[in-house]
Amino acid sequence: MNNLNMMLAASEVWVLTMACVILVVDLFLVKERRGIIHMLAMLTLVFAAIITLRSDYASVGSETAVGFGGSFIDDPMGDVLKLFSFLTLGIVYIYSKFYLRQFRMFRADFYSLSLFALLGVMLLISANSLVMVYLGLELISLSSYALVAFDRDSRIGSEAAMKYFVLGSMASGMLLYGMSMIYGATGTMDLNQVSQAVKVIGSNDPLLVFGLVFMVAGLAFKLGVVPFHMWIPDVYQGAPVATTLFISSVPKLAAFAMAFRLLQTGLGDMHADWSQMLTILAVLSIVLGNLAAIAQTNIKRMLAYSTISHMGFVLMGLLPGTAAGFGAGLFYVIVYSLMSTAGFGMVILLSANGVEADKLDDFKGLNQRNSWYAAIMAMVMFSMAGVPVFVGFFAKWMVIKAAIDAGYMWLAIIAVVFSVVGAFYYLRVVKLMYFDEPLMESNIEAPVDFRAALSLNGILMLGLGIFSSSLIALCLASFGA
Repeated sequence: MNNLNMMLAASEVWVLTMACVILVVDLFLVKERRGIIHMLAMLTLVFAAIITLRSDYASVGSETAVGFGGSFIDDPMGDVLKLFSFLTLGIVYIYSKFYLRQFRMFRADFYSLSLFALLGVMLLISANSLVMVYLGLELISLSSYALVAFDRDSRIGSEAAMKYFVLGSMASGMLLYGMSMIYGATGTMDLNQVSQAVKVIGSNDPLLVFGLVFMVAGLAFKLGVVPFHMWIPDVYQGAPVATTLFISSVPKLAAFAMAFRLLQTGLGDMHADWSQMLTILAVLSIVLGNLAAIAQTNIKRMLAYSTISHMGFVLMGLLPGTAAGFGAGLFYVIVYSLMSTAGFGMVILLSANGVEADKLDDFKGLNQRNSWYAAIMAMVMFSMAGVPVFVGFFAKWMVIKAAIDAGYMWLAIIAVVFSVVGAFYYLRVVKLMYFDEPLMESNIEAPVDFRAALSLNGILMLGLGIFSSSLIALCLASFGA
């Protein structure tokens, strides 16, 4: 543990320390003072962001620094993803505090589990070896399983957690099996050395090809793309909204990093093989995700199938294997995480009296009850649908352009067609809010911090669309594009 290693992993050490501190502090707090836990968790994110900014790649004199025997890497892409992970989790905490108090689940273990999951996200983002990838992935997965079953009295939540655990364990096994094959073929677990070994061995080695297939299968499960999507609708619906909010946003940032590290950093010379698999996964996800979402009456399940289609677009950014494509994919996954937090934040806002507002009918007449909240939800839906001016449009435009530049014109056409199909179920929510009569007339109440965060989150859908150039440039620069 030399000074360079400690400097590179300072933010990870800080998050781990605070996750343990929160567990201990909660033992000495009475129920009425658990708000301190929320404050500690928010301070953890603020200082983690500061540490990341102060000890990033610039401070060690180069754009990329490697530590811990080559298993940990600090680079521009990692810094961007970590900072947006902190931002997204901060928004999740603000929304979740209101929800957990309403439903009498305000306990410290939500914060400690989510911080341990964040630690896994950070390790996965900075992973430069197969061991570090698996360590980060399992930290996220085990914490997520527990969060899905967070409501101990919910039968559907326990069922969803069990499904998630069983399927997630199978996916982890496939990924680990693929990694063992890669290790057997190359004799190393360092991703840079794997890349060098692949150049020597050749990409046609059967052991390498089989290892790649199993790794892509495990990766596809973590992204939630077809045909490894079975867990997403059930988990999104069965978990408490606070957990769904978390699972739908922060881990997606790590999944993108995982895909880049494994496929490009480690197996970049096998691009011809893994790009074909990603193409199939992307097409199936965009088509099935949008078609299945149309039939949903539960908004959590609708957004779950929407997630599947969005992850298909993220794969479109990855499959060209170019810096522009990776930058487009990074921009898309960041934008999606912000859209997802806003969408589920609205679900939390409308939930009251121990009943989640998880039906589409719960949004009927929202404009008559509160026109500002209806406008926020409309901006979120327009952005997810890819309506011009909103940031979701530019995210889709960038990945489609990257696909066209790489020669995937037919894939771009499919993506555009099914984006139009998908616009139906997003615009249906807008129609319910503005043209239907409300099912209830009660006032919508929320704390000041919740209302401020949700308003800012909604405005970002429009603001980042109008002023998207800076974020786009940052994402492209992370890959040298």
